[in-house]
Amino acid sequence: MSLTYDPGHLADDGHRTEHDMLGDIAVPEDAYYGAHTARAVINFPLTGETLAARPHLIVALAAVKQAAALANTDVGALDRTLTTAITQACTDIRNGALHEQFVVDLIQGGAGTSTNMNANEVIANRALELLGRPRGEYTVLHPLDHVNLGQSTNDVYPTAVKLALDAHVGHLLSALAGLREAFEAKAVEFADVLKMGRTQLQDAVPMTLGQEFAAYAATLGEDEQRLAEARLLLHELNLGGTAIGTGLNARPGYRERALEHLRRLTGIPTLVSAPDLIEATQDVGVFVQLSGVLKRVAVKLSKMCNDLRLLSSGPQAGLGEISLPARQAGSSIMPGKVNPVIPEAVNQIAFEIIGNDVTVTLAAEGGQLQLNAFEPVIYRSLSAGLGHLAAGVAVLTEHCVRGITADRKRLAATVVASIGLVTALSPTIGYEVACAVALEAHRTGRPALELVRERALLTEAELATLTSPAFLTGPPAR
Repeated sequence: MSLTYDPGHLADDGHRTEHDMLGDIAVPEDAYYGAHTARAVINFPLTGETLAARPHLIVALAAVKQAAALANTDVGALDRTLTTAITQACTDIRNGALHEQFVVDLIQGGAGTSTNMNANEVIANRALELLGRPRGEYTVLHPLDHVNLGQSTNDVYPTAVKLALDAHVGHLLSALAGLREAFEAKAVEFADVLKMGRTQLQDAVPMTLGQEFAAYAATLGEDEQRLAEARLLLHELNLGGTAIGTGLNARPGYRERALEHLRRLTGIPTLVSAPDLIEATQDVGVFVQLSGVLKRVAVKLSKMCNDLRLLSSGPQAGLGEISLPARQAGSSIMPGKVNPVIPEAVNQIAFEIIGNDVTVTLAAEGGQLQLNAFEPVIYRSLSAGLGHLAAGVAVLTEHCVRGITADRKRLAATVVASIGLVTALSPTIGYEVACAVALEAHRTGRPALELVRERALLTEAELATLTSPAFLTGPPAR
């Protein structure tokens, strides 16, 4: 949504006049936001990506405002009639209404103040509408005196950011679980497919394709655990700390009641208040931690995608061990070419996340004294990475991994021809003899097993045992 306002322009047809500390400003008559939001739109035409692009954050803001209103009523600070209207307005927003009214750019100065103001104004004007009053009649219900009562941007915004990121992490965890299950299914399907393992891109020792895919599943399981651990850190909140963590302007009992209502509204029973609200208001270590774990997941996924591209390379002139599902024509000039476009897309998401981690790190380091002013870019970086990766993982699962097939004949032939088989024989024939066989096989191009037979180094029975799939790929503890 692209809007431009002249800050000195007063209301004309289709506009109403609102007032803030800087003076009067025109706001579109049908807008639910007000003066502070209108100025923020003027001040921050930066990315073209508004709050409306992040519904998780909008829903989280509405939940925080609803919990605050209910808590203020509990402690006798807010009239029940106003609370009812604010609560219904917040419920409407949590159910998806009025998201287009959140028009402030995701990147903004002021530590998220413009985001908080946008939420206060939309909620206030929707509540006024429910009370049968016109938008902008703030003498009845005010965005700051009532919707923002007992709050500050400095406790509302980070609380909402944590709740929004929690939702994003939940989506990514679900996507990762689906990918892990897809790899597990392929591990079973390919359990009997013998192939050569590789180190430094050179033949190493035999394994099964099933073992290769099972390893991918195992590493995804580890990443799910690390992500779930980081997610729990998001549940420690500074709500009730107001400006710097001292709780100024919040009534006794408000913090505890707000947290109780927030647990109920979000369905997250593990939400807790930080033990030191002053520390919690200035500290953004949780976001650094989450960003680091997200980078870990992205890096490892990117490595898996590199592997899939290598294993499917060629197909005639490359490894060609597996085939990825063909998703589109690969070239405008080379007929019949098919590219590994799905893994390539996930690679690019990983690159983005790695860059975003640098942004989060610098923004966290840039905080000063009792507040970090750079949480907007932290949230934008993390929410983008989490959202993009969840989508990328889902695409990788459905459009790539589930449809992978193996070239069993080619894999079997590479095992027989590889000098890597000699490693399995060396404990029996000795390292020096095995090395000589491997070097001659490499020099002449003859299969290593043919040379072992020719030199009568092992009997056929011994060879059969030492080169059997069970022996070559059995558990390390055998």
